[in-house]
Amino acid sequence: MNRLNYQTLSSLALLLSQAFLPVAGLSLGGSALAVQASADATPALMQARLWQPDRSPTGFLVSEKLDGVRAFWDGQTLRFRSGRQIAAPQWFTAALPKLALDGELWLARGQFDRLSGTVRRTDPVDAQWRDIRYMVFDLPGAPGTFADRVTRLAAAVQDAGQPWLQAVVQQRFEGVAALQTRLKQVLAQGGEGLVLHRADALWSPGRSDALLKFKPEPDEDAKVVGHLPGKGRHAGRLGALLLELPDGQRFALGTGFTDLQRETPPAIGAFVTYRYRDRTANGLPRFASFLRVREAE
Repeated sequence: MNRLNYQTLSSLALLLSQAFLPVAGLSLGGSALAVQASADATPALMQARLWQPDRSPTGFLVSEKLDGVRAFWDGQTLRFRSGRQIAAPQWFTAALPKLALDGELWLARGQFDRLSGTVRRTDPVDAQWRDIRYMVFDLPGAPGTFADRVTRLAAAVQDAGQPWLQAVVQQRFEGVAALQTRLKQVLAQGGEGLVLHRADALWSPGRSDALLKFKPEPDEDAKVVGHLPGKGRHAGRLGALLLELPDGQRFALGTGFTDLQRETPPAIGAFVTYRYRDRTANGLPRFASFLRVREAE
């Protein structure tokens, strides 16, 4: 698909999303689309699909996939991707620009559990928040291509003048080998993988081929619909989670849990993230392993 056709389709998707603003939780703010979320509404954000390793990265901007907590700023309130408000300190939110931002609250590679414990608190601990950075990667609902939005985002971050508010670094790579080399570098440094975003893509909520994630083992989310009892040394506690995929299929996830997680498993109705190697012919994950609870996001 050439660039003109891609942008035409992206424009159509954006127009359709604006036609359903009351449903998606969106509203027009000023001259640009501002993505809003009420206390019980999920913000309409872009979501990544999976990158195919043999695909050329030409035409994409590439960044590191951070192991943080997705955070949406609508210009007034900081929220998890579920729509629930994040109890951030007043100094943190007061310094943010008055425009919509999409990004990750982040500590460092391998520090997700400590980060999650901090941002889930209803009474924020100021000293803990001083270590957190808000790594922003897009301007939700803003016009223009992703490359254009990256430029405007960098300017907004610079104007804010806060060391903990940073724009995620975006790079271009030509060729599969160069992309694979970058992935190996990130993994060697303890990172999770890469995110690739079409440079010419207009903003549009939901999943599309404009935004993709590249990891050695893919991960996905599923809903907890049951707790299966354990056997042997796990008798009397969780043996496996019964998970439901977006298409309605269900499977048991029994590996990757700590003893504490088996004693106090994720609640029914919660969403969890799991890693897997590949899928069966029916679309069920193979060699799946629990990664984390997605409640805070």
